[in-house]
Amino acid sequence: MRRDGRVADSLLALLSRDWLGVPVALVVAGVGGGLVGVGAAWAVALGGLVIAVGVLLAAGAVRHLALVVREGRENPAPGRLVDVGGHRMHVLAAGESGAGPTVVWMPGGHAPGEEFRELHTMLSAHARSVLVDRLGTGWSDVGPFPRTTAVEAEELPAALEGAGERAPFVFVGHSFGGLLVANVARRRPDLVAGLVLLDPTPLEVIAFAPPNRRLAAMRRGLLLTVVRQLFGAHRGRGGRTGQGCAAVSIFAELSPPGLARVGWETVVYDGDLGDLPLVLVIPRDLTGGEMVLAGARSTAEAERISRFYLRSRVRYLAASTASRLVHTPQGTGHDFPREAPEFVVGVVGDLLRELRVISP
Repeated sequence: MRRDGRVADSLLALLSRDWLGVPVALVVAGVGGGLVGVGAAWAVALGGLVIAVGVLLAAGAVRHLALVVREGRENPAPGRLVDVGGHRMHVLAAGESGAGPTVVWMPGGHAPGEEFRELHTMLSAHARSVLVDRLGTGWSDVGPFPRTTAVEAEELPAALEGAGERAPFVFVGHSFGGLLVANVARRRPDLVAGLVLLDPTPLEVIAFAPPNRRLAAMRRGLLLTVVRQLFGAHRGRGGRTGQGCAAVSIFAELSPPGLARVGWETVVYDGDLGDLPLVLVIPRDLTGGEMVLAGARSTAEAERISRFYLRSRVRYLAASTASRLVHTPQGTGHDFPREAPEFVVGVVGDLLRELRVISP
C-alpha cells in the first residue's frame, strides 16, 4: 500500500511541474514522426494525426507557461516569502498586536490565505493579523510530496518564525484548516494562546459516516484540471498545476484508508489540548449541507445521519477543559465565514479581549 502511495506521490510531484506539458507534447510528436517513417499508407496517415495532436499539445503547453508567467508578473506576492525547509512560504501580516496575541487565519479546504483576506483586513484594524499560504497554495512554492496535515502543522510555525512573527498566537481555522491549527496547538502549545475553530473537520465523519463519493470525485476533478492546465485547455487566468496536485495529495487523508494511515499523527483526541482556551463555532443545523441526507433510504436513516453529523461537530469541545461552544447566526451554514464575516471577527475579538485580561 505504501509503495502505491510513493508512486502516486512521485506522479503528483511530476505533474506539479508547469513545464511538463512541453516534453510530453514533444514525445507525442516524436511517436507520430516514427509512424510516418514506417512508410505504409496507414502508418503515414496515423502518424500525421499523432503529429498534429503533438503540435496542438505543444501550443497549449506553451500557452500555459505564458499564462503562469503573466499571472506572476501581474500579481506579485503582497507579503513576505520565507524559507521553510528549502521552499518558500508566503506570509502576509498587518496591524499591531499591542498587549495581545497575534491572530493567524487558516481557511478551509487546501485554500490559500487570500480566501480570508476580508476577515484579515477587518481584524487588522484592531489587532495583529496574519495570513499564511500553505505550501502548494497561493504565492507559496509547491513543496514536497506527500502533502499531509502532520507535515503542514510543522511548516506553519516555521513560516511564522521565519517571517519574524512572535508568539503567542491565536489560531483561527475553518473546516480542514481547523484540523490543521488544532494539530499545531497539540504539537506546539508553547506558541498558542487560544484556538477559534470554525466548524472544523471532525475525522469521525471521514471514518464512520455513510459513504461519501464527493471527495473522491473532487480529487478526480482536480487531477483533470491539472491535465487541462498543463496543455492550456482551461479557461480564465493561468494557474499553477502544483496547487491542484497539492490538494489531491492532502485530500488523500480524507478517506477511511487514508485516515487509517495518518490517524495517530492527525487526530486531536479528547484532552490533547489541556486547558487551552478553545472556542468552537458551529451552525445550529445542517443548513447548506443537506446533501449529506441525499442517500438516506428512509426517514429514520435520515434522522440518524443528521444526528451523526450534528453531534460530530461538537467533538472538539472535549479536546480542552477550557472550551466553549458558540453557534453561528440563524440561517448560516458551513460557509459562515463568508456569509457572516463580522460575526466571525467579533468572536475572535472577544477571545482576544479575554486573553488580554487574564494574561500575567
